[in-house]
Amino acid sequence: SRVIYGVRTTLIIAFSAVILSKTIGFAWGLASGYFGGWFDLVVQRVIEILSNIPFLFLVIIITLGVPAQYKDRLGFYLILAILAIFGWMGMTYLMRTSALKEKARDYIAASRVIGAGVPRILFRHLLPNSVAILVTLIPFSISGLVLSLTALDYLGFGLPVQYASWGKLLKDGLSSLSSPLLVTSAFFCLVTMLVLVTFVGEAIREAFDPKKYTYYR
Repeated sequence: SRVIYGVRTTLIIAFSAVILSKTIGFAWGLASGYFGGWFDLVVQRVIEILSNIPFLFLVIIITLGVPAQYKDRLGFYLILAILAIFGWMGMTYLMRTSALKEKARDYIAASRVIGAGVPRILFRHLLPNSVAILVTLIPFSISGLVLSLTALDYLGFGLPVQYASWGKLLKDGLSSLSSPLLVTSAFFCLVTMLVLVTFVGEAIREAFDPKKYTYYR
């Protein structure tokens, strides 16, 4: 039952954190690449500051700083917020590069000539032509978040005790090696999920590959 409930808890946090972090990174990267100038400079400096903060060290400080009575009630949302806040920087770099490349193309210039405003250019032209990056990156981001959450739970800085997770199951199994089923069940479920998510990511990447389904063969 802990393995099954651990799957649900892990997937809920992973998908929620991916949606939040990628939405933030997608929006900031798109705006940063399109507007450029001082806005792009400020965004890049903020990303550099956040990237240099040790993730595990920050999680330990926040977890130890929250009182116990609030940790049990807000621990789930606290871990979700930490994973979302520190998971959007990589997406911003990719979206910034894509926006810089796409805004120099002729269809953006044609949109400006016919009088299209900035919101229309961003959401009707740049966004559809850059969404493939987001779709292909999501499965691999889910794999990284699953590993991060399992590692935090194993170290004791993850979810509160009332939530079942694979990290806690691995910790309990390693502390009592007389019951090897605890470790092996969580380990094989974790490896199976990561392999399946990777296969899904590879299939999505191939499906969105323009060179594979091009009309100019």
